[in-house]
Amino acid sequence: MNEVTPPIHEDDLHAYVDGQLSPERRQAVEVHLRQDAEAAGLVADYQAQRAAIRAAFAGAAAEPLPPQLSLAHIIARRDHRTPTPWLVAASVVLALGVGAAGGWFLHQAPETSHTEQAMALLGQEALTSHAVYAVDVRHPIEVPGSEAPHLQQWLSNRLNRKVVAPDLSAMGYHLVGGRLLATEQGGAAALLMYDDTARHRISVLLRPMMPALQAPGAVIQQDGVNGRAWIANGLGVAVVATMPVTDIVPLAAQIGTDLKAPG
Repeated sequence: MNEVTPPIHEDDLHAYVDGQLSPERRQAVEVHLRQDAEAAGLVADYQAQRAAIRAAFAGAAAEPLPPQLSLAHIIARRDHRTPTPWLVAASVVLALGVGAAGGWFLHQAPETSHTEQAMALLGQEALTSHAVYAVDVRHPIEVPGSEAPHLQQWLSNRLNRKVVAPDLSAMGYHLVGGRLLATEQGGAAALLMYDDTARHRISVLLRPMMPALQAPGAVIQQDGVNGRAWIANGLGVAVVATMPVTDIVPLAAQIGTDLKAPG
């Protein structure tokens, strides 16, 4: 008798993002994500938020505690032989000190700049979106490349800026199509997908950014997927594929030129 796979709930999506699922359940969730664009969008948002939080507190764990909060210092000040009233008072102070240490820990955590946070979000959304959509044979996109004028106008309207699909035909890649993505702030981003005759797929994420943000090209990587991401002229761009970074660099250069947003 065949076992019925339990339905996928939001708790499963959170556990998937956190890497807390069994291999069998993870596989079931990945099948579900390929079939449910809304769920796939939620997972991309959760992963982007997780990346932003990790980026914001990346250096906090390396911060040293003040000397007065070290275990050796606390032990040295304790008097095990005489349980006098001051010891009770000291215990209260110590308890309050632990709370204060938590505040100190957060206060001393180095602040992540807006640009670093934006790059973290851009890279994470690009990598996870590629992982979800590029493997889908039948429905990787919403509007096919054969309707490029409509696709570009639609994405331009939703992103509130002119969107042009880069021409990579000279490099052996044609436009499969594109789709909308949701950002963690409820905004819109665009995903363009290309492939070559061998069905090697490339994802290009376009995400509007604050005009003041600028970031040079940086390598992004996750689970064998590589890419290059940058921010220029109010646009975050990430080019992602399952290929060496050295092969992605010339593609990224051409894409930056076509978008007038060089990395």
